[in-house]
Amino acid sequence: MKFDMHCHTKEGSLDGKVPIEEFILELKKKGFDGMLVSDHNSYGGYRVWKRDIRDRKFRDFVVLKGIEYDTIDAGHILVIMPEGVKLKILELRGLPVHFLIEIVHKNGGILGPAHPCGEKYLSILNTRKHRNRLAVMDRFDFLEGFNACESRESNRRASEIADQFGLPTFGGSDAHKEDCIGFGFTEFDGKVESESDLIALVREKGRDACSCGGEYYTGTTKERIGKANELLVQSFWLYNRLGSLWRYRKRHRELKRMYIRIR
Repeated sequence: MKFDMHCHTKEGSLDGKVPIEEFILELKKKGFDGMLVSDHNSYGGYRVWKRDIRDRKFRDFVVLKGIEYDTIDAGHILVIMPEGVKLKILELRGLPVHFLIEIVHKNGGILGPAHPCGEKYLSILNTRKHRNRLAVMDRFDFLEGFNACESRESNRRASEIADQFGLPTFGGSDAHKEDCIGFGFTEFDGKVESESDLIALVREKGRDACSCGGEYYTGTTKERIGKANELLVQSFWLYNRLGSLWRYRKRHRELKRMYIRIR
């Protein structure tokens, strides 16, 4: 089964330009069987799918619920939880990566770094907290081995890390705009019709669960603006830091509730 495992929708990501229904239509045209909705710190796109689309259209197309979580110390992490598991904390950016790993695993989910060798502050190998670069890699369940918006060198290094730690590799477009949809793909060696199917497949088969690849998208913002991208990256770091501080109280309350439930 062929999936785009990194998709940002208009309904769930501030920088997303494509409504989820249009996303699905375009992927179906390109021969995909499904997608992972991976909006930034939000399940907004998936909620629209579940509420307005799922039981009316596209019953032959699988939409998986995921999230691209902004950690405070290890960049962006893709998280996939079993269907029915709803964790408010995953929509509150700013957790340290070791807390995120513990929460996801204790609640039956899987997670892995998005574009692990990509932009500074956004990717686990290019964070300011150097000790987090590889120290937690063996606790992940997969990593993104092909991202259509990254460079060949970035994806090559990601694949090398996957080999080093024996991790399955996902591929996705990281599409925010229509002209990027489906540029990256993951082919699963098994039937995937739900989040639980995917989680079980990854845990059972490990490296043999899937393969990934695609073509490179050349219309990214960083390519268009050149050297000015450094200013954009610095701005994103500030945005992420302020967003984390803004949500501190909510995040702390939710962590206390979760600790009581888990204990």
